[in-house]
Amino acid sequence: MPEDLTTTCAISGGGPAGITLGLLLARAGVRTTVLEKHGDFLRDFRGDTVHPSTLRVIDELGLLDELEGLPHRKLTTLRIATDTRPLIDADLTRFTRWRYRHIAMIPQWDFLTLLAERAQRYPTFRLRMEAEVLGPLEQDGAVRGLRYRDASGEHGLRAVLTVAADGRRSDLRSAAGMVPTELGAPMDVLWLRISRRPGDPTGLGGYIGRGQMAATIDRGDYWQIAFLIPKGSYERVRGQGLEALRNRLAALVPFLADRVGEVDDWDRVAFLEVGLDRLSRWDRPGLLAIGDAAHTMSPIGGVGINLAVQDAVATANLLADPLYRAQADPARFDRTLNPGLVRRVQRRRAVPTIGTQSVQRIIQRCVVDQALGDGEPRLPAILETPNGRRLLSQVMARIMVYGLLPEHVRTPERRAGTPVDDTALRH
Repeated sequence: MPEDLTTTCAISGGGPAGITLGLLLARAGVRTTVLEKHGDFLRDFRGDTVHPSTLRVIDELGLLDELEGLPHRKLTTLRIATDTRPLIDADLTRFTRWRYRHIAMIPQWDFLTLLAERAQRYPTFRLRMEAEVLGPLEQDGAVRGLRYRDASGEHGLRAVLTVAADGRRSDLRSAAGMVPTELGAPMDVLWLRISRRPGDPTGLGGYIGRGQMAATIDRGDYWQIAFLIPKGSYERVRGQGLEALRNRLAALVPFLADRVGEVDDWDRVAFLEVGLDRLSRWDRPGLLAIGDAAHTMSPIGGVGINLAVQDAVATANLLADPLYRAQADPARFDRTLNPGLVRRVQRRRAVPTIGTQSVQRIIQRCVVDQALGDGEPRLPAILETPNGRRLLSQVMARIMVYGLLPEHVRTPERRAGTPVDDTALRH
């Protein structure tokens, strides 16, 4: 079988989960192919929040200095308030036990390029751009790779393990018959960009008014703004006109009132249909879903990229060794990687996934639902006291910024064909 039509791990999707997993597996000597349907990583308004848990992974990979060299903004404060009272006021610099006490706002295309360029140093890594995944290759009830289309036509790529890392609308997941359970989200988001001026606030802010809510993200020379609207109301908002949207934003975030006119065309407004869901089971024989393909996160907290990276690290930690060993098996493409081993990924990542989504659902119910429903956000009484709000801020920072059960890179760095050093894998 031609080598370019086989691999050990085939990954659908060149986002944070797919590129991180590709790098970690290739670094561990596993022949890995990542297929990305776009020709580049340049998609605006993608998640750009790189949290401390991800910064630690980057450091463990020896890439922190290169990441620091990328243009980015460091956020250390998280504030959410109504027009009458604060709800959350977190200062990440107070978390002195953590080495990384900020959120790095890095354009996702720069972040992905950094990881992909490092991965391409390994001969076991292949990245195919403009390669659209069509569905799985199946044999004897198991997935044995995937089918994809590129400029030269349709192809089959045989693999020991196939990974769906192609996002919240995963084509591979759908083609494999894996259907997530919808958990519900009361809002959609309009993404806007408005200039930032000296004297403006810093950090990440949340503004809540009657029937509306917005988050402002400090990007240095501009504000990235998430303007929340009730679920399914986009066409109605558009019908009300751009002037109405600008007036609502000016009233909600007064310091931007003198420049909302910069949003002078609907082409400057990006619409995000918010989802919150997860698969009850992340795997089928020969196939594993990770990142948004396994669990779509709400934009609350900007945690999506970081959960995806953590999934990739856990997958590599658990499966790099069995995949590396499988490469010596001549019949590897006709055998199924032990499903029990693959299922360990979901077991490992269940608590962080379910825990984070549970916090997002609480915030949706207590804050977003109330705000967009023209009500006053009401937290449980114990959290409305100064001490309660302080506790809430600490919990929010711990769960939504630092993450639950963050992963460490445990995979070795080795070349394909070298013996497995078991001692390096016992962590």
